[in-house]
Amino acid sequence: MRILEKILGRRPHWGVHPDDHKRPAADAPLRSLPLPEVLHVPLQQHVGNPARPVVLVGERVLKGDLIAEPNGNISAPVHAPTSGWISAIGEITAAHPSGLSQLAITITADGADAWCERVPVADPFALAPEEISRRTAAAGVVGLGGATFPAAVKFNLGRRLQVGTLIVNGGECEPYLSSDDRMMRDRAAEVVDGLRIVMHAIGAREALIGIEDNKPQAIAAMRVAAAAFGNVQLRVVPARYPMGSDKQLIQTLTGKEVPADARAAEVGVLVHNVSTCAAVHRAVRRGEPLVERIVTLNGGALTRPGNVLAPIGTPVVDLLRFAGVSERPARLVLGGPMMGIVLPHARVPIVKGASGILAFDAAEARTPPAGPCIRCGSCTRACPMGLLPLEMASRIGVGDLDSAAGLGLSDCIGCGCCAYVCPAHIPLVQFFSHAKGELSARERSRLRNDATRRLAEDRAARLAREAQEKAAANARRKAERDAAKAAVGGGSRLLSTRIADTTSEAAT
Repeated sequence: MRILEKILGRRPHWGVHPDDHKRPAADAPLRSLPLPEVLHVPLQQHVGNPARPVVLVGERVLKGDLIAEPNGNISAPVHAPTSGWISAIGEITAAHPSGLSQLAITITADGADAWCERVPVADPFALAPEEISRRTAAAGVVGLGGATFPAAVKFNLGRRLQVGTLIVNGGECEPYLSSDDRMMRDRAAEVVDGLRIVMHAIGAREALIGIEDNKPQAIAAMRVAAAAFGNVQLRVVPARYPMGSDKQLIQTLTGKEVPADARAAEVGVLVHNVSTCAAVHRAVRRGEPLVERIVTLNGGALTRPGNVLAPIGTPVVDLLRFAGVSERPARLVLGGPMMGIVLPHARVPIVKGASGILAFDAAEARTPPAGPCIRCGSCTRACPMGLLPLEMASRIGVGDLDSAAGLGLSDCIGCGCCAYVCPAHIPLVQFFSHAKGELSARERSRLRNDATRRLAEDRAARLAREAQEKAAANARRKAERDAAKAAVGGGSRLLSTRIADTTSEAAT
């Protein structure tokens, strides 16, 4: 049946279908994490500039209080995830394989978990779209599917480009993860209300909810929640990685292809994740900033995998302790196994974009040794962007990065499909990440050199202009002096003439 659907064009021919490993975590009831004693809230939880602290050490805060304000147009505020005291503002280890540090605000919880004053809205649809954006921005809502782009900035973009269709991403194609699945099962009404608020904010005529067919309970719950709204349609899409990627979901649901270097809004579509829609509902309808999220805890090293509702800033070690650890994890991953980030240790905190924490045992973390490319073409067939991974890797391997860029390296979304299907186990994604980083560094260097050259040219032009102005001034002053001398000389001659005339008259 699937082969027939593929021939008829109903199933995507790109991507891979890895074992999802979503169960039993996906089917376990959602749990709330006991309030941690200490929370480390990073200031960089979104794309764009890090937020700027507005609190001092020793200050008392309530849950939802603003503790860091946005810093620029592409930025988002940060709020206290619980009540307590600001015990430190300093550097902690970032959730990145490098183990580099980042600035964070540490809150020692008082255990009361007391909210600040909230301003709910009974009818969000009576608000102006600009007010929806303002409230969403003030609540610090960012894309919770992993992109962490400030949601309100997307709203403004959607209005400016007159987007007609909102696509709600319920794909969650990464193996092991099920936080969006649980969100749709347990809070379907919040998701649907949030997506309708987003539609109002951007002026969209319709909304399409895309959910993979391996989430039957979520499909049923969302279908019931959306039944009353004729302009909200639910579409079941094939479970195929990376169906959760924006461009692939847009093409599957609408048939529209987003051109390279273009944004989805430019083809009349805007994409938001289901958890982002629920966060918009809470921000606008209840006046609650984004201070917690559902996190999937999964992996062979855990004894009680599942999904938990956890405050932002919770140390990973607290989550692992709650889930139970049967053995020392061989690898800790923030996010999914295909596109997630390997954590340096368990003392880093979760952030707004943390959809899951995976604790892999030795078998799951094992990486086969890489061999030579046999040019089978599997990576090319799997690439969802229609690229030639083997050719790009070959050229990167000999240092010809410009040639690799010419083959569309910048269009690579880093999904890892090519590496997953490679029978030689070549780490293709690492090749591409390295090349992108190197090209990005070159571009930054070129921009710096251009800026330096422009400064030098501007300085030379300024010096030349100043020299010219100085010469002109000197010439003007010389002319004035000459004129003055001439005037003085003429006066002397006239006086001498008058004296001579007077002497002559006296003699006469």
